[in-house]
Amino acid sequence: MHVISTLVLASASLASSYELPAKLEQLYKEHKTGNCKNVLGSGFNNGDSSADNVVYCGDIEGAIFLHSTANGGSYADMDVDCDGADNTAGACSNDPSGQGVTAFQSEVSKYGISDLNANIHPYVVFGNQDSSPKFAPNKFGMEPLSVMAVVCNGQLHYGIWGDTNGGTSTGEAAISMAELCFPNAGITGNNGHTPRDVLYIGFKGKEALPGADADWKAQETHAFEESIRAIGDKLVAKLGAGSSPAPTGSVSSSTPIASPTWTPSSSWSAPSGPPTRYWRRNMRA
Repeated sequence: MHVISTLVLASASLASSYELPAKLEQLYKEHKTGNCKNVLGSGFNNGDSSADNVVYCGDIEGAIFLHSTANGGSYADMDVDCDGADNTAGACSNDPSGQGVTAFQSEVSKYGISDLNANIHPYVVFGNQDSSPKFAPNKFGMEPLSVMAVVCNGQLHYGIWGDTNGGTSTGEAAISMAELCFPNAGITGNNGHTPRDVLYIGFKGKEALPGADADWKAQETHAFEESIRAIGDKLVAKLGAGSSPAPTGSVSSSTPIASPTWTPSSSWSAPSGPPTRYWRRNMRA
């Protein structure tokens, strides 16, 4: 019995993350250093710094990712979001700023659930509305509830674009995503991952939409992630075609550009109630 239990636990552990493909690992290394060449939106921060050096970058064809010039080039941290259904459950009980609604509540309700559940659905907070500057991923081809890839802790995970930030901070994901990425880090609603080594990749186009094929009614995170894996694998396999490494010359990722006005796509309705994500989850000392 003990041997069988050990094997089952080992199998579950192996199934809890996906191997980082060699091409994606190479892209991670190439684009981390230096500056972003194709800046889509600038003037954002990682939530615990006054430096607005985070940009939405389009250097990888067909994708959008967060990049910073900090420390010679970096990605994002992972603060914790508990918004949505059952937002005070489990490790979210100490979340100081939780809200009972996500930005795409009306969209996800079409799949038979009241809203995304941060404890089950590993969503990413992506885009900034109700702030200056703003950034609307849908203006650049992303679709609400589309699959996103997250490279964290040397591994690959899949989530969805499930919420937006009401301020200018970036680098935030549902607590279920944080627990997938950093299972031994003591993640809670008030304690996330500080190092800027997390690569969030949003994919353009409707092929990134899982629709009804996703297990929206899943009872645990791994089941939901597995239901969107096939789409994620296809999207990741296409990354890199036509892309070039980030330049190390004089191109500055802080060069001001005109940020688009947040105008939801025709398939997205703004949620009622307070705007989402006005401050960070991590109340760091």
